[in-house]
Amino acid sequence: MSEFENTPRTYSGALLAAIAVAILCAAGSLIWIYSLSGRLSHDEVSLTDANQQNVKLAAQLRETDARLKVTTEELGKSLGLTQKQMDARAEQIIAREQVETKRLETAQKQTAQQVSAVSSEVSNVKTDVGGVKTDVAKTQSDLASAVTQLQSMRGDMGQQSGLIARNHDELELLKHRGDRNYYEFSLDKNEKKPVGTVSLELKKTDGKKNKFTLIVYADDKKYEKKDRNVNEPLQFYSGKDPALCEIVVNAINSKNQVAGYLSTPKGSPAPPTGH
Repeated sequence: MSEFENTPRTYSGALLAAIAVAILCAAGSLIWIYSLSGRLSHDEVSLTDANQQNVKLAAQLRETDARLKVTTEELGKSLGLTQKQMDARAEQIIAREQVETKRLETAQKQTAQQVSAVSSEVSNVKTDVGGVKTDVAKTQSDLASAVTQLQSMRGDMGQQSGLIARNHDELELLKHRGDRNYYEFSLDKNEKKPVGTVSLELKKTDGKKNKFTLIVYADDKKYEKKDRNVNEPLQFYSGKDPALCEIVVNAINSKNQVAGYLSTPKGSPAPPTGH
């Protein structure tokens, strides 16, 4: 077979191949177009349904508005109100709501301010407490300093006395120490007066020389303290187990009166009720 006889067959094969490719492309395009057409149809159906729903909702809204309008008109007629009056009432209600809202906001702000003020006051109280603690410490220091200034003297029986108070304030200092019992008294001339667990009787005073004479009655015994000095410890023993007691006269108030205190050890018998 010659060269010219083989040429047509070669062209026929290429042509068939091109036709086959074209057919496949066409088939693929048809399938894609069909699929796209299906999706478009589904979307169109969905859109149509949505439009129908919107139409229904619009109709329902118009119906609701109509019913509300009829109800409003009927309410206005039953109350004898016009639409204008009802609108005015509505504006009044809105205005009241706004006022209430502002009032609530103002109340909340005031509450916040009060809470802040209370917090500030609490801080001030803490500061005051700290100041009180400082004052207490200073008072204790002052008390200790004042006590050291009190005098210790030897009594009329030769026994070394404890600290002597020369006035009421110093006696209060001794009471705060708590190491002895103290009973204040004022005594008139020729008066026998119970003081603590003993009795005292003033016999004589000498204001110029700051001297006096008194009698101590203790445990059925009588002790005369004659011509003694102001602030001099007058000592005697008293009690079942005799303990050293002291009388100190701080002042001669007049020709007929003196004032002072009785000091007894802790644990000594307490005076009878009413003394």
